Amino acid sequence: MLFSRFCHLGAQRFKTLIKAPTCTQRASLFPIGHGKIFRGQNSQLFSSTATKVDTEREEDNPEKISVTFVSKDGKETNIKVPVGMSMLEAAHENGIDLEGACEGSIACSTCHVIVMDMRQYNKLPDPTDEENDMLDLAFGLTETSRLGCQIIASTELNGLRLALPAATRNFAVDGYKPKPH
Repeated sequence: MLFSRFCHLGAQRFKTLIKAPTCTQRASLFPIGHGKIFRGQNSQLFSSTATKVDTEREEDNPEKISVTFVSKDGKETNIKVPVGMSMLEAAHENGIDLEGACEGSIACSTCHVIVMDMRQYNKLPDPTDEENDMLDLAFGLTETSRLGCQIIASTELNGLRLALPAATRNFAVDGYKPKPH
């Protein structure tokens, strides 16, 4: 048990070193140089630990884009999405009714969305074969249909407008609307 706590503390220390890769110069506690044992000369060592913690790190304040979700009843919800996040994750974080039964593993079509602007649709990477296979199962498929889990926020998609279809295969059966995981 004591050994595992030391391992855990070591892992935490390693993570902090990786997050702060700056080199700082400091004086040695034992000024030992090449053949200069215990002389009073200052030798310099370099450490990979940061002397200051940068409070405005880039990963703490990622760039965000504006995305508008249009519900089946026409209600528009404008949200800010960090670059690199999927539209499925963004919808879940903002309480938008987009199911995502497979949690983004491209195994269902319940996160089906419709890109409302053809110019924005053309900025997206082409869908993979797996995504196309799942889209074939989607309710209300259109020319600009995509899976929300496969649309990743990027700066060129700022202003993206996504319509939620009237139903999904899971919702169309019994009307049950599960909460996102």
